[in-house]
Amino acid sequence: MHSGRTYGLVETIQWSSRDIFTFMAIAAVPTTLHAVFDITWVSLPWLPIALIGTAVAFLIGFKNNASYDRMWEARKIWGAIVNRSRSWGLLTRDFVNNDHALEPLSDEALREIHQRLIYRHFAWLAALRHQLRVPKVWEMASRPQHQAWAERVHPHMERPHEIEDAIRPYISEQEHRYIISKTNFATQLISNQSRDIKELKQKGLIEDFRHMEMQAMLTEMYTQQGKCERIKNFPFPRQYATINLFCVWLFVLLVPFGLVKEFAKGGDVLVWATIPFNAMVCWVFVIMEKIGEISQDPFQNGANDIPMTTMSHGIEVDLREMLDETEMPEAIVVQNNIVL
Repeated sequence: MHSGRTYGLVETIQWSSRDIFTFMAIAAVPTTLHAVFDITWVSLPWLPIALIGTAVAFLIGFKNNASYDRMWEARKIWGAIVNRSRSWGLLTRDFVNNDHALEPLSDEALREIHQRLIYRHFAWLAALRHQLRVPKVWEMASRPQHQAWAERVHPHMERPHEIEDAIRPYISEQEHRYIISKTNFATQLISNQSRDIKELKQKGLIEDFRHMEMQAMLTEMYTQQGKCERIKNFPFPRQYATINLFCVWLFVLLVPFGLVKEFAKGGDVLVWATIPFNAMVCWVFVIMEKIGEISQDPFQNGANDIPMTTMSHGIEVDLREMLDETEMPEAIVVQNNIVL
């Protein structure tokens, strides 16, 4: 996710530079015909173009509102994951003990159990965010031009294919082999958590009420994972996205034919101002449409995504401190004003 208002504006202009040159080239056609060849019939009355622009503005507003809702929902989901993760750390540390144990364990053995359950949760966080970053064909970030831009601007981004290495430090090698043999790593990691606390209950290390509380927390993790997968796997309705794009470019193609007539009223020199002013007008409409296009997919491994890596890092630090550990994961460095 971008941080820094000025940098975001500069990057937006760089990112849309191809569109800006396209707008100028489109405007150059009617301007040249009018100013050089004196073909005045290419100009169009401004009123119908303005009506189309008004309709397009409403369409863009609707799309951007819906896209922001998807992004904000994703942010709330990960906020809930942060809260549930801290709760899981507390439940693990304080519920798993010798109060009802059939065979009491040493403090060191209990600590190993706490660490196993919490570290497996770290693996779930890593698996979930990597799975959510797997590209979908409808996402803007999966298009070649955006991939090239991303490699230049934030090459430090996590890659979905790194998922096996990402979860390896947190679980045993035997469990790692089992997990990577499955399709949905995150789902199976929570399943293993459930199996683990069931065995702890059978040993008396967790009594019935505590077991139900911990199972409820795992169920809540599944709920938040499912909400993320719903956003990831269900694209913004294509009829809205496609028609919106067609209408925007219809407006873009018509605008210079209306502007040339207005600027021609100021003389042969002023008519050339059609080109830069057309670029500015069209840029506003197209960039707003693209903002909606980007915002509708908050897990597409782009610069404006939900910062899942940073949030996972914060969770890991909190839970390691609950275990009284002193070695913390390496701090995440913000590069190019992009929060991972």
